[in-house]
Amino acid sequence: MSKSLKRVERALQEAGVAVEILEMAEGTRTAEEAARAAGCALDQIAKSIIFRAETHGDAVLFVTAGGNRVDDAKASALAGEPLGKADAGLIRAQTGFAIGGVAPVGHLNPIRAWFDPRLLEFEVVWAAAGTPRHVFAIAPDVLLRLSGAERAHFTA
Repeated sequence: MSKSLKRVERALQEAGVAVEILEMAEGTRTAEEAARAAGCALDQIAKSIIFRAETHGDAVLFVTAGGNRVDDAKASALAGEPLGKADAGLIRAQTGFAIGGVAPVGHLNPIRAWFDPRLLEFEVVWAAAGTPRHVFAIAPDVLLRLSGAERAHFTA
């Protein structure tokens, strides 16, 4: 079992949340792939989108519904600074995850985060579990609490 997967599993267990982490035969690198693999609607995928805060250089997280796109101007306004593209090195250093498997919980370091209210419209959402092949289903309000994210409107 990968270190990333173990970290997500541990974060969920320590929070007292019982979920089953599933390994998907097909990849789950994109929201479309994840929705197909999980057999759910595209917007039930809780995408973890990472940006680079240009002033501070740290990573910031936007957890959004699979069919939504993060609006750069709205996201920058929430972060209080310009945001740019986060490279694989920054994402790995801050979260401990590789692109395509970034989970909304279990990060190596604290991260500022915002949560798309669209996800709260579902009974269950699916999120990456630390690898491009592992996902878990969870109630969105529980995911919001565990992620430490702030509920906000930031999509286009």
